[in-house]
Amino acid sequence: MVLDQAYTLNNRVTIPKLGLGTWMIDNDQAAGAVRAAAEIGYRHFDTAEGYGNEQGVGEGIRSCGLPRDEVFVTTKLEADYKTYAEAKAGIEGSLRDLDIDYIDLMIIHAPQPWAHFRADDHYFEGNLQAWKALEEAHQAGKIRAIGVSNFEQIDLENLLANGSVKPTVNQILAHISNTPFDVIGFCQDNGILVEAYSPMGHGEILHNPTIVEMAQRYGVTVAQLCIRYCLELGMLPLPKTANPDHMRTNAQVGFTISAEDLEDLKNVTPIENYGDASQFPVYSEQV
Repeated sequence: MVLDQAYTLNNRVTIPKLGLGTWMIDNDQAAGAVRAAAEIGYRHFDTAEGYGNEQGVGEGIRSCGLPRDEVFVTTKLEADYKTYAEAKAGIEGSLRDLDIDYIDLMIIHAPQPWAHFRADDHYFEGNLQAWKALEEAHQAGKIRAIGVSNFEQIDLENLLANGSVKPTVNQILAHISNTPFDVIGFCQDNGILVEAYSPMGHGEILHNPTIVEMAQRYGVTVAQLCIRYCLELGMLPLPKTANPDHMRTNAQVGFTISAEDLEDLKNVTPIENYGDASQFPVYSEQV
């Protein structure tokens, strides 16, 4: 079972191979989603200050009946925090809102503030300031591992050249039809684990005829094929759902994709519209 498997980060911390994403799960529903997932066998939960549900996720962790050291919790430093003071306050705010003693993994949500996402300015100095705050919290034992999200190679190179702690992960949008192989390759060459958020393309690829036909041949759901695709590429998928039935099926991915089929999936035509998610910068810049 994939829920029993883990990757080892470059600082030797282990992280479960499949996580539960909580984006767009309301704060008052997050605790229930976490508890349901924990009962099914999930041990990895991903939230963010920007999701507005850290308190609910923290409540779910505290009330799920599992020892704290058996649960892995990721949260994200808000993308707009590009000064040391802002980042330090953001870290303390997440620790307070989660109320789970420590954070397993905390990552910078994006290299640019959301209003300037993928602009020419890479905010190199601002990211180093935020990284310094994360490094200090890591050294103080408040955070077990630190990393980034939505970083391109040039953004990663800034931290690798000027930081004192190597990023452990880069969490990016990655799914069948949109797999940024250059960034993935750079991360893997440098010992940085790639986490794939929206592994089903925010639901917009679930009806793709090529993917549907292949899933039928394997006797699995399209969602299962999408999650397995990420695992085959050495990534850590983070499917988001509050539905316990979907949580169960998403974890039933104990099959392998043939090399030929994997190549076909790598070359599926990119989707043209992310539906209601297209309003968000990480999706709108893809289409």
